[in-house]
Amino acid sequence: MPELKIPANIPRTHSRFGRWLGTKVLNWFGWQVAGEFPEHGKFVAAVAPHTSNWDFVIAIAVKMHLQVRIRFLGKHSIFVWPLAPLLRKWGGIPVDRRSSHGVVAQVKTLFDNSDALILGLAPEGTRKYTPQWKSGFLHIAKAAKVPVVPMALDYSKKQFVIMAPLEVGEDIDTTLARVQALYPAEMAKYPEQVSGSK
Repeated sequence: MPELKIPANIPRTHSRFGRWLGTKVLNWFGWQVAGEFPEHGKFVAAVAPHTSNWDFVIAIAVKMHLQVRIRFLGKHSIFVWPLAPLLRKWGGIPVDRRSSHGVVAQVKTLFDNSDALILGLAPEGTRKYTPQWKSGFLHIAKAAKVPVVPMALDYSKKQFVIMAPLEVGEDIDTTLARVQALYPAEMAKYPEQVSGSK
């Protein structure tokens, strides 16, 4: 598998075992990584299309292969013993949806207090079909003043594609349409389940 250059400011895990395991999984399934990481130490990674549980397996294998530390959000209530240490080790960030500050404000604070942070989110919010994508990932990026980096699970080519970063403008709906257009339904494992495609 071709080596992908990782900029120095991208947060890393430096796990040799993780790299070995991630590479083995990708080779086993015949997947490759395409594109390149931006010169940004902080951004929201929008990973789509999400139509299968296999998406998580491939994404985690890519993360391990590249030795990149990518964080994800989880309900604060699941961060309890014995799961909490494991979830945090995997990159989990507990958020309290009941908070008066809201999830966007909580994640903005996390970005503000971090020298480097990649937050991975699935814009659809579910692997089943829904009429439209959720815009929360854009509101988070806008509030934190970080770009969105679209990342695609392209089953038609068996490639995990890292695309160019996008700045989030004032018009969230227009930006959402721009991002969504980067993911044709044909990429998905189950194209008929791609949200917003009907």
